[in-house]
Amino acid sequence: MDKKWIWAALAILVTTFCVLLAMDRPLISASGYIYLWHGVVQSSENSQHIADWYTPSHIVHGFIFYGLGYLLLRKYPKGLWLCAALLLECGWEIAENTPAVIDRYRSVTMAFGYSGDSILNSICDALWMVAGFLFASRVPVLLTAGIAVIFELFTLYMIRDNLTLNVLMLLWPIDAIKEWQGAI
Repeated sequence: MDKKWIWAALAILVTTFCVLLAMDRPLISASGYIYLWHGVVQSSENSQHIADWYTPSHIVHGFIFYGLGYLLLRKYPKGLWLCAALLLECGWEIAENTPAVIDRYRSVTMAFGYSGDSILNSICDALWMVAGFLFASRVPVLLTAGIAVIFELFTLYMIRDNLTLNVLMLLWPIDAIKEWQGAI
């Protein structure tokens, strides 16, 4: 990949960091610790560390964004695909941490006590998306799709949530699903 795209991707990440900082998001968790993995969904430490149960969703974002790049940007360099994907992911990380979206999560999803992400978690989520994007760029489509399905089924089994349910519940909340998710 041409270095200009790498620099552009870094600029997107730095800009995202600065925007989240300006939004007064915490740099790290309130506990002051940084964990590689935090696996308790219903806790104040969720979405505060390097990886958590929602990391597979961000990897799948990378799979999806690579696929969209292939469909929509095929005649352009893959570096542009990556930067477009990063803009989408970082745009979501910023939007996800606005009071309106945090309140929406609290009211219609299983994230009852959700208070938003730390900056560390948001930047790591974007980097997990990049990992998914790069993985999808190097392996067959069926393998990528299979791994996406495995990630979705595994997180559904482990925490009663995944990317599919997260999107569904944000856009079209279903009380029966919310009750089922809350029965953990």
